[in-house]
Amino acid sequence: MYAAWGAELPDRLRDQRLHERLAAAGVRRLQLNLDDADVAPAMRIATGADQIAAIVSAWADSDAEVTAALTEATDGLAGWEVDERRPIPPPETPQGVRLDGLANVAVLQRPDDLDRAEWLHRWLVDHTPIAIATQATFGYVQNVVTRQVTEQVPRRVDALVEELFPSAGMSDMHAFYGSGGDDAELRDRLDRLMTSVARIGFDHDIDLVPGSRYVFDL
Repeated sequence: MYAAWGAELPDRLRDQRLHERLAAAGVRRLQLNLDDADVAPAMRIATGADQIAAIVSAWADSDAEVTAALTEATDGLAGWEVDERRPIPPPETPQGVRLDGLANVAVLQRPDDLDRAEWLHRWLVDHTPIAIATQATFGYVQNVVTRQVTEQVPRRVDALVEELFPSAGMSDMHAFYGSGGDDAELRDRLDRLMTSVARIGFDHDIDLVPGSRYVFDL
């Protein structure tokens, strides 16, 4: 998985010539999460000066040629090998067709005061059912970083999480959290979620990238 920066990335990353080069490099499946006009109303969070413009996921057996191709197609790139888990598998979409919804990707860091085993247990075991119960997600993918694949990254990253929400969730908190217009239910869901998020350190030092989600079988 790669975080990408640059101008006009939706066009550059969907270019057929890039996809052909990635296919030649062994990429079987490509997913683009693009911060574009379709998600303009959504919330963004950036740890650095420049907001991440896209998250690129590539399924391949090796990464060197993939990283080289994406480096040339972007103005900035940081990448990681990840171990993927799918508590709520995203719905399949036709080749290159935008998924109807908001695809948020959170780029996350393990707190220094939590060892890896305890952090993984709190996140993958304790937090997962709470996250599912308190939000209107129809797709939920957890990616645990196992290795850095670019020479430099702006900061340490230990996880990338994708959550799919109804499009209305970009501007309506009840739609985002699935609280059905009930303010008391919304407050309860927020309290439960934020308490759990704080236990795993995902309440600070994060990037939140809203996106339009496209998948290509190469």
